[in-house]
Amino acid sequence: MDTDIISLARTYWDRIRGSRQMPSRKDIDPGDIRDILPNVVLLDVQQEPLDFRYRLIGTEVDRHSSEKHTGKWVTDIPERAPPSKVWENLVHVVETGAPSEQSVPYVGPLQDFVTTRQITLPLSDNGSDVNMLLIVIDYVVRS
Repeated sequence: MDTDIISLARTYWDRIRGSRQMPSRKDIDPGDIRDILPNVVLLDVQQEPLDFRYRLIGTEVDRHSSEKHTGKWVTDIPERAPPSKVWENLVHVVETGAPSEQSVPYVGPLQDFVTTRQITLPLSDNGSDVNMLLIVIDYVVRS
């Protein structure tokens, strides 16, 4: 991808949160993020017991996945369930209310990719408790 969608996502998140710790889902205007929508994942956060449900998966993320995850819980996907690095990152963002960037080895059906870059951005309806995560994933091509 020519543009750095991770930076675009972070800049957008910072802009819509303003002076708050984090924005809410209702602050997001899909028209503002057309360039990154195919790479977006939205996860609902369930607090007790802690888990994450795939609410929305962008077309580019879906294309790179070996199976469909919309509606599934992260704990039902063995490679993402605790104690995986994916799980640890999601928990960290929920606990801190702060964004997290990371590189994750690519696991999927396409052989051209070696890793992904992603940013996990917290969203909150009440300004303090994370109730949704906005994740943007960029796929790094094997050189």
